[in-house]
Amino acid sequence: MFISFEGTEGVGKTTLIQRIHDYLTAQGQSVVLTREPGGTAMAEQIRNLLLSVKHEEKMCSDTELLLMYAARAQHLDQVILPALAAGKTVLCDRFSDASFAYQCAGRGLSVAKLNMLNSHFVARMPDLTFWLDAPIELGMTRARARGELDRFEQEKATFFEKVRGGYQTLWEQQPERVKRLDATQNPDQVFAQAMQYLQPNT
Repeated sequence: MFISFEGTEGVGKTTLIQRIHDYLTAQGQSVVLTREPGGTAMAEQIRNLLLSVKHEEKMCSDTELLLMYAARAQHLDQVILPALAAGKTVLCDRFSDASFAYQCAGRGLSVAKLNMLNSHFVARMPDLTFWLDAPIELGMTRARARGELDRFEQEKATFFEKVRGGYQTLWEQQPERVKRLDATQNPDQVFAQAMQYLQPNT
């Protein structure tokens, strides 16, 4: 299986993905845990470009989108597709749904651009996507508690409200794949929610 984890900042994706990794590994599955942007040495360099707050010029939205897909193409080629071909389960912290939520819903880029990039460069979509949903202020409070904020985390609440709306659109349009989890609950409760969808497939 290919499982992705989505949501705005500070909703607990890292905690949930590690819990599920540990559970599946205990079940005897071979599991690859990875993230976007990133997942390979080259893609991690692109991640650093995307998240850095030290650029001397403002990154335009098209540049941001194309960098995301450059990293994604490398990630798919080097990590995700080989792992799936080998019969492994892939757990990915964000995937192409994040581009819809952040670059289309958040930045206002056209869905046509995204669809074009997906059709040419995304050979495989996740089988299951967990959308961890929580009010923006709650997530940002958690993100701020982690320390210095990256370029995305420094965006205003209005931006993240648009991103959250983008995720809701995906959930409404693709309920068979995208499952909403109430991320206001504690980590044990969020894990239990995820297992309701995961156990029939494991």
